[in-house]
Amino acid sequence: MRQKQREITDEDELLEIMQKCDVCRLAFNHEDGYPCILPVNFGIGRRAGKLCLYLHSALEGEKVAVMKKDSRVSFEMDRDHKLQYFRDKGYCTMSYESVIGRGRIEILADEEKEAALEILMDHYHPGKHAYFNPAAVPRTLVYALTVEEMTGKRKSIKKFSPISQISCIDNAAITVLICACIILENGIIYDIYDLFSETSTA
Repeated sequence: MRQKQREITDEDELLEIMQKCDVCRLAFNHEDGYPCILPVNFGIGRRAGKLCLYLHSALEGEKVAVMKKDSRVSFEMDRDHKLQYFRDKGYCTMSYESVIGRGRIEILADEEKEAALEILMDHYHPGKHAYFNPAAVPRTLVYALTVEEMTGKRKSIKKFSPISQISCIDNAAITVLICACIILENGIIYDIYDLFSETSTA
């Protein structure tokens, strides 16, 4: 990763992000040579001691056909998006948290389905033991994506001086602020007039 300060490698921290996501995007290797990307609901658990994502679908469909031919899958999820636009600086950015990884996916046997679906339901209804109709289980395919590797990235909110975000300020406001003389921000004393001299001419 180019900006190492944004990289997240601690598994507990990665899991915390994943638990707050509501959509996981899977990338399959399609036979036509193009990646096949699908958004899915998911649950997080462990299987044979390994971290895995539990997924479900109808008994037939495109991803079922694709995964039966190639079980290798990449995944991505993200959250906490905040768009920031600093007009006076001509600068636009977005903060976020994301996790990407890869592993292998397999269809679970019938006897494993119900427990996996409970984990999936708990992701969206934590601690509520949400009911699902057992009649749906026979007509549902349930998968486990065993995670082989993953990493995360966090871009935090950009923090400029609140004053530097003001693109225009009138003379009356400047007069009032100059009366204050100084402000203290992040332990640094700034001269009010210097801070506003550039923005007041915008």
